[in-house]
Amino acid sequence: MAQHAFRVLQERWPLAPLVITPAFFAGVIYVTNTWYSGAKSSGIPQVIAAAKNPQTVDSRSLLSLPTALVKMIMTLAMMIVGGSVGREGPAVQVSAAIMVAFHRLLRVPITSGVVIAGGAAGVAAAFNTPLAGVAFAIEELAAGFEQRVAVLVMGTVVVAGLVSLGIAGDYVYFGAMRSTLPIESVVVVAPVAGIVGGLVGGLFSRMLLAMTKPRYAWQTAIKSRPVLMAATCGLVVATTGIIAGGSTWGTGYEATRALIEGETTSLWFGPAKFLATLATALSGAPGGIFAPSLSVGAGFGQLLAVAFPDDPTGAVVLLGMMGYFVGVVRAPLTAVVILMETTASRGMILPLFATALVADGVSALVCRDKLYHGLATALMPEPEQPPKS
Repeated sequence: MAQHAFRVLQERWPLAPLVITPAFFAGVIYVTNTWYSGAKSSGIPQVIAAAKNPQTVDSRSLLSLPTALVKMIMTLAMMIVGGSVGREGPAVQVSAAIMVAFHRLLRVPITSGVVIAGGAAGVAAAFNTPLAGVAFAIEELAAGFEQRVAVLVMGTVVVAGLVSLGIAGDYVYFGAMRSTLPIESVVVVAPVAGIVGGLVGGLFSRMLLAMTKPRYAWQTAIKSRPVLMAATCGLVVATTGIIAGGSTWGTGYEATRALIEGETTSLWFGPAKFLATLATALSGAPGGIFAPSLSVGAGFGQLLAVAFPDDPTGAVVLLGMMGYFVGVVRAPLTAVVILMETTASRGMILPLFATALVADGVSALVCRDKLYHGLATALMPEPEQPPKS
């Protein structure tokens, strides 16, 4: 509804985003930085940080119900002005906050497994992908923890899935994709998609992490003026959206679904969406990067389809999505399960795995740190130094 409202506004006043988007970006950053710093950015790093120290004061501020409510409101505010954000990252943080709140209400001890299970339910509900919720918890959220939380994770995922089905009904998120690739195409297209996606996705992660740990004076100067930085990023998003004909606004869901179903859009969609998503993420505003990353990958997949005209467009686009998405988040198993569930493309599971493995290896060469864990580190307190003798 927020994205639809923005499209109506933009159609009536085409240049309005040049004013309202930077203003909202700046306003959202001012509110979150001043009162609710735990509501900034994606939401997944907050859950990872809280899971490491679930009993600390910092964990409570990251996963409190007021923070969760502000997260929802601010994410919608970003969507209503065309910010390139998704709802899955915020859903992870909000879901974990709800899980923690009920444990506090019932006076049940809060462990890392509780936080992780709550976050997994958010992934399951956001995409209607219960298997992806389990995979994401085990592969990403629970990395470094004991894996005994599997039963708790599966239980919360089942409940989240049933509630989601009751509200939205059963649906395939991106629509069904029935195309497959012959083996001779797989051995060529999958490595190319993995290499390109790993390079570009790894570059995105590296640029985003570079701003969390400033090494140069100009980076420190930019970070010291967050509201001005947010307004500038909002202007970039607005300008990009107007030039791209509105295709880069919001999650990019419509364009992505069209590409998977074999339709075409501007060849500039992928690069333009990359720029809009990077600017939105650098602003620090609340909002996820899962869905926008899938859209960027679909855009780059369309460019790959031009190079492989004899293969089904939808299948090549799917591999482009896989390559870039894994390049950004470095969670190949989760990525395979998400795309398989959101497109009902069981016949593409082997090409998807091949692309994911290549992209993960290439991205690790470009950006050594995994994105969400690098962002989570910035939210954790500095370790105490031993006293000098």
